Amino acid sequence: MTQACEVSWFSALCDDDYEFLGVPDPRLHSTWEHCRDIVLQAETGGYDNILLPSGYALGLDTTAFAAAIAPMLRRMALLMAVRVGESWPPQLARQIATIDRMLGGRLNINIISSDLPGETLASGPRYARTVELMRILKTLLNGQPLDHDGEFWKLKLDPPRIGTLSGKAPLLYFGGLSPDAREAAAQECDVYLMWPDTREKVAEIIADMTARAARHGRTLRFGYRAHVIVRETEDEARLYADRLLSKLDAAQGAAIRAQSLDSRSAGVAAQAALREGASADGYAEDNLWTGIGRARSGCGAAIVGDPDQVLAKLAMYQEMGIEAFILSGYPHAAEADLFARHVLPNMTHAPLFDRV
Repeated sequence: MTQACEVSWFSALCDDDYEFLGVPDPRLHSTWEHCRDIVLQAETGGYDNILLPSGYALGLDTTAFAAAIAPMLRRMALLMAVRVGESWPPQLARQIATIDRMLGGRLNINIISSDLPGETLASGPRYARTVELMRILKTLLNGQPLDHDGEFWKLKLDPPRIGTLSGKAPLLYFGGLSPDAREAAAQECDVYLMWPDTREKVAEIIADMTARAARHGRTLRFGYRAHVIVRETEDEARLYADRLLSKLDAAQGAAIRAQSLDSRSAGVAAQAALREGASADGYAEDNLWTGIGRARSGCGAAIVGDPDQVLAKLAMYQEMGIEAFILSGYPHAAEADLFARHVLPNMTHAPLFDRV
């Protein structure tokens, strides 16, 4: 039997929900009510975790949203994205500890190596700052005194009185494909996240990151972030994929891709290369469709097929070493329900923090 994996959904806090890609829909804007309903749909559907993304220019504040939604959840974890450039580490540690306690100890953190809004750091210093932040958070949230003399922060202080329920730092999820990003992940993150790519490329990234982490005396766990379209038959799933793009204007799609803060990153370039290398109908390999990337920066491909095909694709990734999936679909609440009914009951899954 395949080992248990973590299965997460995605709440569109950053104005990223559509019925037709590239066509704004007021019903799907990132309001408190809409994003709350996506989270509650995922809780009802049986998901282990849900990613709360973060963007400076778009949508809702993630930390405030996480604190508001936490008391509404009974069993599901939150994966709260935090932007390094906007964070003061001691304050962030207290926020994380507080929300973790509101959740009953079920908080994970997605570290985003962002700039300070209005400023731009080169890649090397920006990721060096990210490494510092992860080290500071781990020290404080593990309940240890901090004596940090870094390039970006010089801090000597005791941990805050309020710690996480476990007394330990939560899992830190982190992704990035540039050499600087890979080294930051190898040094400090717990779960390395990847966007969709061909099987060969995924295997290459896992091998590279495993070796990098080993050079630091560490091991990593691996996560895979992808969209998904599952229907009772493959033909229905592919027709729905075509429908998503049926009203997309090419210029509007390019504008959506360009407005993202990570639109020039190595990861986004890799998604563009995957899309450019796909077949005429947008498939990079069996059941991996790149059409979503025509109207989205970042994660730009979907697993498309019938329940057995989607399940087999996920099982393939598990065999390669993937332990966590962060999935999404358009519209997010409706697709969360479809995956929960057609695929999730046939998966052995559990939160990663249950198996640390």
